[in-house]
Amino acid sequence: MDTHALLSWFDANERDLPWRRPGTSAWGVLLSEVMSQQTPVARVAPVWEEWMRRWPTPADFAKASRAEVLRAWGKLGYPRRALRLWECAGVMDEVPSDVDELLALPGIGDYTARAVACFHFGQNVPVVDTNVRRVYARAEDGNFLAPPPSKRELAAVAALLPERNGPRFSAALMELGALVCTAKNPDCKRCPLRATCAWQLAGCPEPSAAEQSRAKKRVQKFAGTDRQVRGKILDVLRAADHPVPQSAIDVVWPDAAQRSRALASLLDDGLAEQNPAGLFHLPD
Repeated sequence: MDTHALLSWFDANERDLPWRRPGTSAWGVLLSEVMSQQTPVARVAPVWEEWMRRWPTPADFAKASRAEVLRAWGKLGYPRRALRLWECAGVMDEVPSDVDELLALPGIGDYTARAVACFHFGQNVPVVDTNVRRVYARAEDGNFLAPPPSKRELAAVAALLPERNGPRFSAALMELGALVCTAKNPDCKRCPLRATCAWQLAGCPEPSAAEQSRAKKRVQKFAGTDRQVRGKILDVLRAADHPVPQSAIDVVWPDAAQRSRALASLLDDGLAEQNPAGLFHLPD
């Protein structure tokens, strides 16, 4: 992979994301990585900035109630991430720099741990997300679609990291996947790796039927799913300043069985509670 071309492109095209600005703390980077999972950064940025004003340190965040956290999370999606982050803040004085110590925190997975170690602490460790996997599949393996995730990817991407500017190379690789080497319509004319891209050199072959089928299975639908119903119920609870009756929840979705299933899952996940009077509310 042409490291110089990629870094030169990144120098000219890096997005001005608030968590990339000088002075951002390790907590700010950790928060941005958790918020940005499966969520566009355009939606994340204003919420991140509000959270950093409100809870600038893990200690500040740990003092918040779960209800405050879920209201502040709003519509970022996958609200369990918010509560796991709250649990994480409650067990640390400061964000650790070591990948293994980061992995030991509640709710912190392999990607997030490596992203914080790399992008804040400057450690030259491989950071592999969907964007990186896609760029690697095309530029190195010559495949339009990336294969299913595997631990072997870490070693493969680690082999690409330059001794100097490794963390910036990792950020550039991710940025290229987000802006140019996109999932459906890559803008290959703008790609700094076009001259050496294995997929381009192979004549841009179409993915096989098996690859297309596998990719379709990985796409998560939202409309009509239990996840959508959960979101609608949470909207009711977030908007209420007091516990609400079942009737306030019943109006959000016509399918009673699906609505009941979604509510039960929220209760099981600790995202909602029912008081002795039978009313529903966000957790305290």
